[in-house]
Amino acid sequence: MGSAFVYAAARTPFGRFNGALADVRPDDLAATALRGVLAKLPRLDPAEIGDVVWGNANGAGEDNRNVGRMAVLLAGLPVTVPATTVNRLCGSSLDAAMIGSRTVESGDADVVVIGGVESMTRAPWVLPKPSRAFPAGDVTAVSTTLGWRLVNSRMPKEWTVSLGEANEQLGERFGVSRDRQDAFAARSHVLADAAWNDGFYDDLVVPVEGAGLTRDEGIRPGTTPEILAGLKPAFRPDGAITAGNASPLNDGASAVVLGSQAVADRIGAGPIARVAGRGACALEPQMFGYAPVEAANQALRRAGIGWDDVGAVELNEAFAVQSLVCLDAWKVDPAIVNTRGGAIAIGHPLGASGGRVLGTLAHVLRERRERWGVAAICIGVGQGLAVVLENVSAS
Repeated sequence: MGSAFVYAAARTPFGRFNGALADVRPDDLAATALRGVLAKLPRLDPAEIGDVVWGNANGAGEDNRNVGRMAVLLAGLPVTVPATTVNRLCGSSLDAAMIGSRTVESGDADVVVIGGVESMTRAPWVLPKPSRAFPAGDVTAVSTTLGWRLVNSRMPKEWTVSLGEANEQLGERFGVSRDRQDAFAARSHVLADAAWNDGFYDDLVVPVEGAGLTRDEGIRPGTTPEILAGLKPAFRPDGAITAGNASPLNDGASAVVLGSQAVADRIGAGPIARVAGRGACALEPQMFGYAPVEAANQALRRAGIGWDDVGAVELNEAFAVQSLVCLDAWKVDPAIVNTRGGAIAIGHPLGASGGRVLGTLAHVLRERRERWGVAAICIGVGQGLAVVLENVSAS
């Protein structure tokens, strides 16, 4: 078995719900990210790509016919380049990276492009097909944007609470205060704004034609814990979770080129990082926010290292509370986590977020000259994923 390496990463700016990317189809967003990441490796012959593995959570609208394959065709790649779409909800594109890295390691392909896309703005309303023609009663259209829909009545009620209620329960269980959540959320905005101002994202983010969006749309410079403290609870009258300390609804796409060591000479570019470990964890559905804990611990064990070796963490911030309970469980220094901002500020277009955290981690490791890093994400319905990267870049 060989190793799989990260060679390049790119993503679109993340747009707000009904914002600057609202008019862009998800398959076009995906094609933009795919073209963008390949442009970073101009000597790579696209015909050499052994597979494209693409993440997508909803898949109920314009992204419904294997959006990975649609991206390949719309991006102008050879029609001989195959593609598949995977759905592990919020973890879809990190799952794609795990699948793609195994493909490279096994020798089934020298180059695999992974990524993901979500247009939460354009996620459609759906109607269930009736069991018989022409039902007499009304039929309710269900939004596919986020969360449970068309719930099976056999599911225990405690499993199917809203994502927000599940995280209120998590905050109660682990004693995470509203003040801590607001402080964590404010930090996300401050760091994301600083990252853009410093030029960190200039090499990672590619523009979307015609959208007029030059940076992530949800970042609010000047956000403070005091400002966030004034927001009303979103899920319980006396709750701690607000629109300010949870990730928003977003549109966007991400992509990463993975390859073997041997491909470096052919494409004239050295790898940035090696995929050193992977982990997946599943818990009760309402405990999804805590699932990255064991996923990351698994990935570290498989990489042969421990938390004391880790110099950078990219943890997708679905909610401030779930991020904090993970950091507390890992006993990791918060100063090494999401140093260039997180999803509360940058955004969380479901299928794209795993590719974002992985690509960001590779660049943060290079920037900070750290050897080891962890990318992790929580996933609705009780799952978590994590990948360990080893920095192998020369710079």
